[in-house]
Order: sequence, then C-alpha cells, then structure tokens
Amino acid sequence: MAAKNENNEYDVFTLTDEEGNESQFELLGNLEIDGNKYVALIPFEGEDDEYVILKISTDEDGNEILLTIDDDDEFDKVADAFEDNFMGEYDLDEDSDADFEDDEEIDGNNEDDE
Repeated sequence: MAAKNENNEYDVFTLTDEEGNESQFELLGNLEIDGNKYVALIPFEGEDDEYVILKISTDEDGNEILLTIDDDDEFDKVADAFEDNFMGEYDLDEDSDADFEDDEEIDGNNEDDE
C-alpha cells in the first residue's frame, strides 16, 4: 500500500523514539495543509494497518525533521485529510457489491446505456 519512488523502491525512514529505539517506516503519503507539510508512515515490517502521521519541520540548522502533532485539533484535521486522500486513492468502498469473475473484462462500456 505504500508509495514507491521513481526507482520503483519504497521510501524508508528510520525513526528513533524517545527511548532510543529505532524502527523503520515506509512512506504512505504526504500532504500540505495550511502551509504545513505532513507525512503518513506505516511500519516497514509488520501486518499492522495502522500508520503514524508526523509534521515536517526544520531545525535551527535548516535540516528537515519529523515531529509528532501535539495539538488535537491539528491532528484531527490532518488525519481526516489523509483518510480522505487514502479513500480516494485506493477507492476503499466497503459497500461495493460488484463482483467480477477472473475472466470477465472491464472496459468501461456499459451496454445498457446504448
């Protein structure tokens, strides 16, 4: 589900938590909202569908850093935007009752419209 870069490879980030533990994450997506940039990351190894959202900022040396989002309203707004983005990108429609056989072609033409 993660996005691949131009070399057809996953963008992998190594994050270090407050206790010094390192974990690898794949880039799931990024968004810009109200002039701020955010990334959604999913654990590189694991069966978990949960992802983390971090804010991109810069440190005093001008290097990009990833920060947790402490403001609940900001987090909710960004999380909703990512959910909308992912729902549209992957067309996650749980109410869909369209089942197609493996040999059935889908060509976009609807014979009933003719």
